[in-house]
Amino acid sequence: MLFAIYMLDKPDSATLRAEIGKAHSAYMAANEDGMRMGGPLYADDHKTMIGSVVIKDFNDRAAAESFTSEEPYNAAGLFKTVLINPFGAFVDN
Repeated sequence: MLFAIYMLDKPDSATLRAEIGKAHSAYMAANEDGMRMGGPLYADDHKTMIGSVVIKDFNDRAAAESFTSEEPYNAAGLFKTVLINPFGAFVDN
């Protein structure tokens, strides 16, 4: 089932985000199976990264939580908010 994972950075964490970026990218590449969408969230200036969103297929919530806990940004303490919710995609045919 699809889960949306919404992760919002702690204030003043651009340096930590930059330091962990390569590990994050490698983790996402290694876990791309079931990935539907993912990427950074930006501030209103459309330049400053303030978080991340992932929409990915998991067997269950426990698998989504495990993926999220092992994600390098999260493991490094970058996020002030992490939300994991089942996600339903609707397509208008």
